[in-house]
Amino acid sequence: MGYSLQLTLPELILSGASLILLMITAFAGDRSGRLVTWLAVLAFVVAGFVIPGVTDVGATAFDGLFIADSFAAFSKILIYVSAAAAMLGAMGWFGRDRDYRAEYPVLILLSAIGMGMMVSAGDLLTLYVGLELQSLAAYVLASFQRRDNRSAEAGLKYFVLGALASGILLYGVSLLYGFTGTTLFAGIAQGLSEGVSTGELFGIVFVLAGIAFKVSAVPFHMWTPDVYEGAPTPVTAFFASAPKVAAMAMLARVCVEAMGPATFEWRQIVIFMALASTILGGVAAIGQANIKRLLAYSSINNVGFALIGLAAGTQAGIASVLFYMAVYVVMTLGSFFVVMKMRDEAGQPVETIASLSGLSRTRPGLALAMALFMFSLAGIPPLLGFWPKFFVFEAAVQADLTWLAAVGIATSVIGAYYYIKIVKIMYFDDPAPAYERSGFGVESALILLSALFVSPLGYFLIGPLSQVSQNAAGALF
Repeated sequence: MGYSLQLTLPELILSGASLILLMITAFAGDRSGRLVTWLAVLAFVVAGFVIPGVTDVGATAFDGLFIADSFAAFSKILIYVSAAAAMLGAMGWFGRDRDYRAEYPVLILLSAIGMGMMVSAGDLLTLYVGLELQSLAAYVLASFQRRDNRSAEAGLKYFVLGALASGILLYGVSLLYGFTGTTLFAGIAQGLSEGVSTGELFGIVFVLAGIAFKVSAVPFHMWTPDVYEGAPTPVTAFFASAPKVAAMAMLARVCVEAMGPATFEWRQIVIFMALASTILGGVAAIGQANIKRLLAYSSINNVGFALIGLAAGTQAGIASVLFYMAVYVVMTLGSFFVVMKMRDEAGQPVETIASLSGLSRTRPGLALAMALFMFSLAGIPPLLGFWPKFFVFEAAVQADLTWLAAVGIATSVIGAYYYIKIVKIMYFDDPAPAYERSGFGVESALILLSALFVSPLGYFLIGPLSQVSQNAAGALF
């Protein structure tokens, strides 16, 4: 038991920190918001330093229910960094309207505990508990601005559709348990190795459908544009980063460790989701007038590319997924931090793409950062965003899925249209009313760091990042 608790130390630290910070907010009120946020970031840093599997081989805890390996360690570091960045970016945005409540960082901490359980799950029920813990905090975050009707609507939509997805996932879990006699990943793999029955196949379909909702893959993407648009911008930035990493890592572990012997069966489902996500994410974004809705379809598009790597089903494929998510998180957070800077002269948030017109003349630094993020999301060299797509397509070709890589390359051209359109609006259209001037705060520092990461300077990170993602992927095989 002691060793098991040692392996779950990051989750225990975050749980303790969230309870302590909740008590601080209860007694000190909203004026403690900034202090609580910085303490929450400190909790992430401390938890990050004690993650098992970073420097050692890791192990399993609680008789296989919880897995602490290098795959989980890589995913958790990515989750903690992106959650902390989203939290810091929120302070200035909410603080302007004096509606930054001290519970905000506590909810993100609780969500991160659930995400940690999701990527370390060795059992379908551990996975479900982690997923629900993450989701419950997310429902509250989506409806965080209680005076805003759009935020309340986003929270309600997310809750209703999330409950439906949870039901689908649980039904799949019950089918797999019924036909294999266990909910442990190792036991399910053993059961499937003897041949996949019709009941087990239905179980696989329902489990993957439930998880597809969390990664917002087509056809379970319907909540994404509405929730991204309605939720407060910092919350949307959080949704587009950390939970995406957790859900994609969870999907990879379930496919490889639990359903490994049924690779042929689950690969068909993943290929369909990948193709549908890249095509719909590319085409549906073209007509959008709201920048947050456009970035929602962009996230669906990018999930499709990551799924191409997963469809390969090889160690190189899983490594390409991890590399993709690491770069994607920075590109997306950077884009949303720029959106947080979009405020009119009265200080009200602006979300229309038309308001970006001529930004290069009114706010050249902000326009340059946004252009870097757009070109990088489009996968245009020499920016870092080119390499994740290259690695994903390379893994697909090596797994004899050349046709899938070819379709992926074709749909990435469609996606490039609307990314480049934003750059054209910022640099070549007549200037719209200028955004208000703001000082160099935490948001600006995060935009600068993200821009440097995706710039050609990020090439120095390709070697170390691909090596680390290869080691992490190796833990699943």
